[in-house]
Amino acid sequence: MIVSSSAGSGPDALARALATPLSTALGKPVIVDNRPGASGTIGIQAVTRAPNDGYTLLYSTASSTVVWPSVGESVPFDVTKDLVPVAKTAAGGVFLVVGSEVPAKSLDELVGLMKADPGQFSYGSWGNGSTGHLMMEWLKGETGMQVPHVAYRSTTQMLTELASGVLNVGWTDPSALIPFVRAGKVRALAISGDERAPQLPDVPTLAESGFAFDQVGWFGIFAPAGTDPDIVKRLNLEINKIQGSEKMRELMTNLNFAAPPQKTPEEFKEIIEHDLASWSRIVTDAGLTF
Repeated sequence: MIVSSSAGSGPDALARALATPLSTALGKPVIVDNRPGASGTIGIQAVTRAPNDGYTLLYSTASSTVVWPSVGESVPFDVTKDLVPVAKTAAGGVFLVVGSEVPAKSLDELVGLMKADPGQFSYGSWGNGSTGHLMMEWLKGETGMQVPHVAYRSTTQMLTELASGVLNVGWTDPSALIPFVRAGKVRALAISGDERAPQLPDVPTLAESGFAFDQVGWFGIFAPAGTDPDIVKRLNLEINKIQGSEKMRELMTNLNFAAPPQKTPEEFKEIIEHDLASWSRIVTDAGLTF
């Protein structure tokens, strides 16, 4: 199971939690192989080039599979042609966070600070064309802010620099920020989507903060194009059984995600197609070019 994110990230934690029970269900060892970088493209390409025999799977994110392709003109894969959706495994909003030295306690206050002194701020995300990157570019268009983007290889790297004061603003998945928040190194100001996160219920949504943005991030499993539909169906069945367990529900809550989804491959495909169109529209409407 190739994970297109770094060790210690939200996708990595979820992939590893799924790997052990999936190994038991299939009677085969499931080995997690982290291959981050290039907005997830390194891991994704490894899977698109793998044999389509069901023994190589991709654990990736909406950011890498549908958001980045909505922006990049030279993305070397097509999620609708090179990969087969197997199962959607998690969904949750993306958090806007600041370092502890940033005095802003709300999104409005942060916008005011960045507009008043733009030279003092930069923001980070887990890669060019990532969900966090596009969301901040959209927010810049809505507010008139001017703040440069710093692309990191992973959310963990970005959060570490945020906690140390090298960076002052960033976007992150729901789980990676929890230890940093609990340590008082990072403060969350808002979350995308239409619901608050279970571990940080006091953090308002972007809509509640006055900026209507309902797109969320998700994670899912894919197989190389041409994989036997019976293999895809079997994998989906076993993954959804695990997703429906009390243990997985508890894990999702602990990792700051909503209840685990249980989608068919066809339903997951519809989500992918919908999100490709939605993110492309956001890019066009905001006039974003990278």
